[in-house]
Amino acid sequence: MKITQSPKNFSKFLSYVLRHHPGSIGITLDVQGWTEISTLISQAAKHGKRFKLEDLHEAVRISDKQRFAISENGLRIRANQGHSVAVDLALPVTVPPDVLYHGTASRFIASIMKDGLRPGSRHHVHLSATTTTARTVGARHGTPVILQVMAKDMHEDGIQFFVSANGVWLCDSVLPKYLIRMNNDH
Repeated sequence: MKITQSPKNFSKFLSYVLRHHPGSIGITLDVQGWTEISTLISQAAKHGKRFKLEDLHEAVRISDKQRFAISENGLRIRANQGHSVAVDLALPVTVPPDVLYHGTASRFIASIMKDGLRPGSRHHVHLSATTTTARTVGARHGTPVILQVMAKDMHEDGIQFFVSANGVWLCDSVLPKYLIRMNNDH
């Protein structure tokens, strides 16, 4: 049976169960966030979400942000980042570029410039390597504003960075002193 929802809704379902609520369909994630694909498919079917292995592979392949990864042996799947459940993605500490970017909505700027960037319900703050990606992220929540993150300075001050399988840069938080609001024409 083909997936009955749109690819976007299917991606939202996968994000929901692989990042936030695996127990909602009776699956568990291992320490690094992986779950068996066969279990995901059977448990999803028991909860009214029927799809085939081919559908899952297609959803992973076409995910605009490459949110998911399938293990090398093809038996397991996980979200690449953005978890609110306890996982350790076992990402190596990585030296960041001099500058990274964070896209947000204009309504959050005053708070961010006062308190910095915090992960909220997630494990890490998500940063982008390009202004284009940051603008896209910020636009999801309203009028986008791009913040330049002085990643080199943070790194030199001992702050660790990680990069997920889909190229999202991660860190624990960003203090206001490392943030510069960019003009909208950048």
